[in-house]
Parts: sequence; structure tokens; C-alpha cells
Amino acid sequence: MKLEVGDMVELKKQHPCGNHTFEILRTGADFRIKCIKCERQVWIDRATLEKRIKKVIEK
Repeated sequence: MKLEVGDMVELKKQHPCGNHTFEILRTGADFRIKCIKCERQVWIDRATLEKRIKKVIEK
């Protein structure tokens, strides 16, 4: 899956704040994503992130 910094993704599982939309801040073996609603940053590995993505919203 081709993901780039700045892309917005909608995940299947929601963040504890109730939001599904995240922004990608860093790519590689591990990703750093930021919740759009509460701005909390989360580190997640590539395999887990690719399983949880519902759809990709480009820049």
C-alpha cells in the first residue's frame, strides 16, 4: 500500500476520543499518525496500520 506523509486515513477502529480520521506524520517500518480531533500522536507498525485502514483520503 502506498502511503505518504500528509495523507489522511480512515481506520476501522476508532481512537478513544471517538474519531476515525488520522494524518500520517512519518512513514517507514513504523508509522507515526496523529488523531485529527484530539491531536494525540500514535506510533504503529506498518502491518497493523495496513490491516486497520478503511480508506485513504489523499492530501
